[in-house]
Formats: sequence, structure tokens, C-alpha cells
Amino acid sequence: MSSTTPYVSVMRYLMPSLAHATVAQAMTRGVLSCEANATLREVARMMADRHVHCVVVMGLSQDEQSERLVWGVISDLSLVRVGVRKGTDELAGAHAEQPIITVEPSMPLREAAELMLARGVSHLLVVEPELQRPVGILSTSDIAGALAWGEA
Repeated sequence: MSSTTPYVSVMRYLMPSLAHATVAQAMTRGVLSCEANATLREVARMMADRHVHCVVVMGLSQDEQSERLVWGVISDLSLVRVGVRKGTDELAGAHAEQPIITVEPSMPLREAAELMLARGVSHLLVVEPELQRPVGILSTSDIAGALAWGEA
């Protein structure tokens, strides 16, 4: 694309502006996940096949009294860093970024964007507060969409 050609998106959609949107209005619904014992090669295939930039790693944590579900995230950058330096036979659970940063769907989008900046992350796990289950991912690409197409 030359600098004199105007860019026209086929994917344009209307949404509230960054100042007025919520996480739910910008997030990608659904979560692509794997188990902690998945190899990075398997994670890389998931990302490449589905054109996503992160996979949620799910596993159980056990203490003396109970088990609980724990989450971590492997971003595309983490995958490349570990895959190039250590290899793709490494396990997802060993390289998932934790603690995972979660937000609620009702959170203002600007506040979520500020949280990303403050914590230096490109993905937030969106968790439904009543169920405490993931319902989506908010990425920097989703924020870019609000900046590009958000209407006042």
C-alpha cells in the first residue's frame, strides 16, 4: 500500500470510542486454551491455525485441602522467546506468564488499556465475576480497533 492510497478496511465496525466503551464491547469472545502439559509446538500450531496471539494455559493447583483451577497465558512473544532459545518441546505450563491479569467485562476500556500499560502486558483475561470463568481475551489489537473505529 502506498502512502498516497487511502486505507479502507473490510473489517470496519462501529463501536463506542475508547472513552465510552467497556471491555465487553471490544474483547474477543471465547478463550483458546491448552493444558499445562502441552508442548510449545502444540501451542504454536494452535496460534498459527487460529490466527491468535495468545493461548490460556489451564491446570490444577493442589494444596492440602483443595484443588483449584489456575490460569496462565502464553503470548506470541513468549512463545517465540522460549521456542527460539530453548526449543518447542518445552511444556506450556513451565512458561505460562503468571499471575494472569484479569478484568471484568463491565470495566471501562480505557481503564483496561491503562492496566495493560502499567503492567507491560498485551493480553488480559476477561472473567465473568459471578462464575469466575474466562469469557474472552482483551488484546492490544482490540484496543487498536477502538482507537481506529470507535465512535463518540
